[in-house]
Amino acid sequence: MPSPNDTTHIDIAGQQVPVVKGGLYDRFRSNPPLSVVAAELPGVDLSWFKGLQKHKVDIGFESYSPNFYYQNSRVTAVYTADIDKLRALMPPQVLAAVQPLQVWPGRGLIAFTAYTYEHCDNDAYNEVAVSIITNKPGKANLGPFTLVGQSMSQDFWGYVLKLPVNTELARVRGVVGYNLPKWLTGIDRKEDGHSVVYDITDSKTGKLDVSFKAKKLEKLSRDMDLVTSSFTNLDHHGQLAYGYAVSRQLSHGSSRDADSATLTLGDGSLSDYLRDLKLGKMVKYEYVPEFQSALYAPEPLVNLIGER
Repeated sequence: MPSPNDTTHIDIAGQQVPVVKGGLYDRFRSNPPLSVVAAELPGVDLSWFKGLQKHKVDIGFESYSPNFYYQNSRVTAVYTADIDKLRALMPPQVLAAVQPLQVWPGRGLIAFTAYTYEHCDNDAYNEVAVSIITNKPGKANLGPFTLVGQSMSQDFWGYVLKLPVNTELARVRGVVGYNLPKWLTGIDRKEDGHSVVYDITDSKTGKLDVSFKAKKLEKLSRDMDLVTSSFTNLDHHGQLAYGYAVSRQLSHGSSRDADSATLTLGDGSLSDYLRDLKLGKMVKYEYVPEFQSALYAPEPLVNLIGER
């Protein structure tokens, strides 16, 4: 998080939000010219973004969609979890539209993902997502067959349970603009030659809560993959909505080895929450040290599936 000496405050939906003084968001409010980004990030291929058109949108404040993420990395571990617990955590309206995928009796899937956005329209930040893997709205839920279908089409759907971030700008934009369960806390990223570690602080106690250690895989694909990650939730009026991000994966690999990722829980609220999900074995690990992304503004779900 930037120090107070390096920040200025701007108004977002009536809130005074600290942002990096002279940063992309301070200067351009989610709509920087690609020429400016190119000058600040020499050597980063921005060609993909040239084919994407931004539009002004009202998401509780004036912004532009899609939001661009120019240079990023992520690590994801997918675990089995108690499916009754997962269903109980979803609002009834959402559960009527999408359901957790049951991969075997009594077990659904949770994706635990740690992101580092090094350069994006709303400056640099870290984020951790805990999401239930679901079917696509309007499509049948066939458990493992649906999961295979999403994997083959690179079109994934989920319901976001937790989404801590380490900048107030990311928190306010996410809560107001996307109705996502974000809160501000410390998320520190460390790495060495073998692994990446994310340490997540408990926002109430200031102590280390969750530590996620992820292995750097050696055999990586350089084939460019386009992956769509979508979520279903309720907007601020209690109506069903959906949002999505399209990611251009530039370097990526996966593994099913149990030692690829280690989730260490402590005594804080997020650890307690994860324990309550009764996480089981890790079924897949993804290491994506290079990707770019475009996050689109949420829309009413009826725009996708029509009236039901």
